[in-house]
Amino acid sequence: MKKSQSVKNNNGFIRIISGKHRGRKLPVKDVEGLRPTTDRVKETLFNWLMNDVRGTNVLDCFAGSGGLGFEALSRFAESVTFIEKDKSAASQIKANIATLKSDNALVIEDDALTALNKSAERQFDLVFIDPPFRKGLAEPICQILETQKWLTDNALVYVEVETEILFTAPDNWTLLKDKEAGQVAYRLYSRR
Repeated sequence: MKKSQSVKNNNGFIRIISGKHRGRKLPVKDVEGLRPTTDRVKETLFNWLMNDVRGTNVLDCFAGSGGLGFEALSRFAESVTFIEKDKSAASQIKANIATLKSDNALVIEDDALTALNKSAERQFDLVFIDPPFRKGLAEPICQILETQKWLTDNALVYVEVETEILFTAPDNWTLLKDKEAGQVAYRLYSRR
């Protein structure tokens, strides 16, 4: 078989950093545009959230690998809702939920903008927004979360975007923390 014809399995894994599933490695499908949050960024984020995850209802928009949501589950979130439109990635998240025997996690297989652009069925205390890069999805999803009332009064919202874009959060969000790592800018906001 020629090199150009070789079949590659580029599937990888995510690692849960802390909590009840600490050290667990969960498989991740190789999906175009999927870039799981690095352990370094994830560790910083969850250090910021150290006292704010337990008992929360979490929404992981553009879930991809589910890495952020699984970390929240491991740290005793009350529930996690994953939204992922790619069938393969969504199936892998479901399989990983089963592996962890988590009965407090749900996967919505849909586009996040479509799934959330309706009146809220419930509200979330903690939201992760890590959309595919260069598609202009961060600001629209933030606006939808606000206008459709998906957020609790003091919700915390994590946003990960490319460093080169100018991201503007809704007026009633206060920036608590921000940092950059390579081409990624990541920020934590509090809703007021």
